[in-house]
Amino acid sequence: MKLGVLKDIKKGEYRVILTPGEVSGIVEDGHEVLVEHDAGKSAGFPDEAYVEVGAAISTQDEIYNTCDMVVKVKEIEPSEYDKLRPGQIVYTCIHPAAHRQEVDALLAKKVTSFAAEDTHRHGSPNCEAAGKAGVLLGLHAMMTFNGGCGKFVSGLGTAPGIKVLILGCGIVGKAAIEVLQSMGAWVTVAATNIGHLRAISSKYDGKVNTIISNTYNIKNILPKVDMVVNCVRWDKSNTKFLITRDMVKTMHPGSVIVDISNDYGVIETFHETTLDDPIYIEEGVVHYCVSNIPSAIARTTSIAYAASVEKHIRSILNNGVAEACARDGFLRRGLVTYDGYLTHEETSQIQNRPWVQPEKILHLEGRKLDPAPKNTVAESNNFYPEFC
Repeated sequence: MKLGVLKDIKKGEYRVILTPGEVSGIVEDGHEVLVEHDAGKSAGFPDEAYVEVGAAISTQDEIYNTCDMVVKVKEIEPSEYDKLRPGQIVYTCIHPAAHRQEVDALLAKKVTSFAAEDTHRHGSPNCEAAGKAGVLLGLHAMMTFNGGCGKFVSGLGTAPGIKVLILGCGIVGKAAIEVLQSMGAWVTVAATNIGHLRAISSKYDGKVNTIISNTYNIKNILPKVDMVVNCVRWDKSNTKFLITRDMVKTMHPGSVIVDISNDYGVIETFHETTLDDPIYIEEGVVHYCVSNIPSAIARTTSIAYAASVEKHIRSILNNGVAEACARDGFLRRGLVTYDGYLTHEETSQIQNRPWVQPEKILHLEGRKLDPAPKNTVAESNNFYPEFC
């Protein structure tokens, strides 16, 4: 097959999905690889490094026109919609439930698309990067010249360190805890899983406080903290804010909210920002709400992310879509569209569209398939009539 590695064109995006190391293995498998000019430059991988391992340097148009499969880090941008071809395979972060127009284009063009964010068996390296880099950027936002309260994370002699509330203790939350606790912050973690909270408390010898995440507890602690770090993946069908505007008003002036998850619905005062213009102040609180924080550490994240997605990309190239999905349940659950049909349950529920299970449209029923848990709590019985 012919693989195209695209340069990401989202504003403030510097990562590349494959480094020369992964491209080398794909070339050795017998596939032709085209890499868009300067696709890896900002992450520290020049065109010459890809040429040395057998890839050819190309343009975006040639890649879309000639490649069987195209891969990139972030969503397909509107300027790319018309370049998609029927039957083409796309592997990238899609976040389909939140991007209706993108899904429209994928369906209209009858491409086979995978949401990379749903395919990680051991969690995405982007999550770890977001948690670690996000809190560092939040500390920068707390600096006086950014409108912050001017507190230093660990404090100084006679001046105490900051108090932080972290919402969620998944991969993102654990990464945030690791950095902040090691730097001397007073950390409290709010989550709903008691087992996870016990594990956090044990890991840090009780030096990290833990509370159940509910409105009462969060409302009580907000006036006492200097920073809130949102690491919660929000159920998009939930219409109730976890932190309302009135709750934000109780935080002291110059405190900071870092919304790493970037999910609408968690914090009422949230709106997405970019690395070029990352900060805004609302209700006296500094907000840092960049959607692609991992891009701030593009080289490190690219290396880790490429290692994570390589097996999926090579499996699709070597085995074909159906067989690759049969062998890996996490890849299968990431299938978003196939031949003009939606195959993503959460998107069906949120956007009120019909869908079909990947197993059915790929004719895998009756086979022993690699299992995988559902990627969200979403449920939809809105099926295409022809697949009922």
